[in-house]
Amino acid sequence: MTEIQTSRRSFLKTSATATGGLLMAVNLPGTLGQAMAAGTVSTPNAWVHIADDNTITILSAHSEMGQGVHTSMPMLVAEELNVDLSQIKVVDAPPGAAYVNALLGAQITGGSTSVRGSWEKLRVAGAQVREMLVSAAAAEWKVDRAQIKADKGMLIGPNGKKATYGAMAAAASKLPVPEKPAIKDPKDFRIVGKRTKRVDTPAKTNGTAEFGIDVKLPGMMYATITQCPVIGGKVKSFDGAQAKAMPGVQAVVQVSDGVAVVADSWWRAKKAAEKLSIQWDEGSVASISDASMLEGNRAAAKSGKVIPIIASKGDVAKAIQGAAKVLEAEYVSPMQSHSPLEPMNFTAHVQGNKALLIGPTQFQQGAQGAVAGALGLKPEDITLKTTYLGGGFGRRLELDFVVQAAEISKAVGKPVKLVWTREEDMTHDYYRPMGVNHLKAGLDASGMPVGLHFKVTSQSVTQRAFGLPKETLDPFMAEAAVAGYNVPNTQHDLVIHDTGFRVGYWRAVSHSMNAFANESFVDEMAKAAGQDPYAYRMKMLEGKPRYAHVLKLAAEKAGWGKALPKGRARGIALMEGYDSYMAQVAEVSLNKDGSVKVHKVTVAADVGHMVNPDTVEAQLQSSIIFGMGAVLKHQITMKNGRVQETNFSTYEPVRMYEAPQIDIVLVKSTEKPGGIGEPGTAVAAPAIANAVAALTGKRVRRLPLTADAIRQA
Repeated sequence: MTEIQTSRRSFLKTSATATGGLLMAVNLPGTLGQAMAAGTVSTPNAWVHIADDNTITILSAHSEMGQGVHTSMPMLVAEELNVDLSQIKVVDAPPGAAYVNALLGAQITGGSTSVRGSWEKLRVAGAQVREMLVSAAAAEWKVDRAQIKADKGMLIGPNGKKATYGAMAAAASKLPVPEKPAIKDPKDFRIVGKRTKRVDTPAKTNGTAEFGIDVKLPGMMYATITQCPVIGGKVKSFDGAQAKAMPGVQAVVQVSDGVAVVADSWWRAKKAAEKLSIQWDEGSVASISDASMLEGNRAAAKSGKVIPIIASKGDVAKAIQGAAKVLEAEYVSPMQSHSPLEPMNFTAHVQGNKALLIGPTQFQQGAQGAVAGALGLKPEDITLKTTYLGGGFGRRLELDFVVQAAEISKAVGKPVKLVWTREEDMTHDYYRPMGVNHLKAGLDASGMPVGLHFKVTSQSVTQRAFGLPKETLDPFMAEAAVAGYNVPNTQHDLVIHDTGFRVGYWRAVSHSMNAFANESFVDEMAKAAGQDPYAYRMKMLEGKPRYAHVLKLAAEKAGWGKALPKGRARGIALMEGYDSYMAQVAEVSLNKDGSVKVHKVTVAADVGHMVNPDTVEAQLQSSIIFGMGAVLKHQITMKNGRVQETNFSTYEPVRMYEAPQIDIVLVKSTEKPGGIGEPGTAVAAPAIANAVAALTGKRVRRLPLTADAIRQA
């Protein structure tokens, strides 16, 4: 990694849009340093860097974990710069205030916010640079700005005058940054909205892409870690003599979360770790089981403090009391593991009061700050480079493995790459919390709801992760709690119950449990009313055109109402989440062993203005498969504080042969962009659950929908 130290390149002049006009210290990534071979690198703002050989480098504030941001982010800038995407290199931004995700308040990749948060910011950044380049050329050629065209990396003026962007970049970077540059009308887009091949595909197919697990530094050692079988437990004592005597072992060290073995290869470190003798203080969590957690949630739902999600509408209690029919149901969503294919890893090199961190993270500022706090360093003395992420799903928002790598490196005085085993990864996750949803509705004589009471009881990730005050509404627990249907009287409540176990943000967060409950209950109301689930939903969507449109499209595409082969059934579900509107229809049957086979999922999505429709489709496919695992197979169970699922043999992913046909209808829209990486996961659960209920006549209200669960329903 090459570090650029010159003052101009270390202090980026950022726009008012990015950082309120402040000067922010930023260490530029290695790719920019490599561009120095071409000469000077000019930095008109924090996002765009132009070398005098006309190489353009864009900094992405969002980690690339398969969702395509290394393509969509430069597309936004390239559109305004009037350059082809092929003219642009993209690198990950270092920690810095300029790169804070305004929707989340930190430099975080998550919450399906990458495009939503960058839609205007990066277009403005590109337009700023374009206008500054034009102004520089106008000044040098002594002509009016209106006489100059910026296109494909060239500035073209009157009388045959031409110059590359690179030739004018130095002069442009000295000009004031325009606060409100003219950005393109979407009707004039040439790049944004067009199907575009991923720029990272070649590297990921030819083996040159660098994931965290691929990092190598001169003199680097390898480490593995052994942590208490009960999360939160601490080392009382250990004997590392046998491990230290194993071939290639350099050191055995205790760190804050366990005992690490450092060796000249990872396999040697792993085998040596098996020889450790450790006495653990298991702590208070050792008595917890998933059964006790469920009992605790149920008790809290009855007696815990109720936090309104939104203001109630009408008189729910009176409406339900006077209803022709009353329905009530409880839905349970189990804990889920993130389990990305690339296990937790990070590389660190701590030297005195400086540290280099390289690896896969969704939270750059957090990683820098956590290591600074753990080692007593200044954040500005820590250089962090983000690699590709082999999956994230929220797990790499956490910082435990980053701090461990830094602690180990400091202890041995060498660069160290820490790689967790799959077993450590699976049993020391920050799990999606268990959720318990209670719903009660009153139906009138025609079967339509006159009153609805929704309550979700679960654990607050935000209290743990970001110090949200207790008894405060956690918006990340209330996602998809309020469905889009017209019901005259409604009440939506939240109860926060701390089970004592470690939880984290998981793909779709609370959308996944709340959409499952809401959309399953709508089907139950439709059945009680003796009405078709699709038609029933449409009756409640008057004045909700985006909801109704995707529901209609999905139903039509799936052939809703048309005959199916014997032994098959369809289920439908609808949700708005992350400013995206989505409906899914699942078509299912049962295998001979009673397990569910999903034949086809049809999805209609209105995600607003799309940057790259190819990415949107890929994200939908990914999120649906991810959601299938959660609804059909996955749950984290506990006994004596120990997670029982230790590898993919007991937490089995959806196999390729199990993947359904996925038909996608994308709505052309001029609305602001919505998020797309997560909503498909949330809608998959109720669509499949409703199909299973239609097929079997049995309503399973606790996930996963295993063969045993269906038989016992």
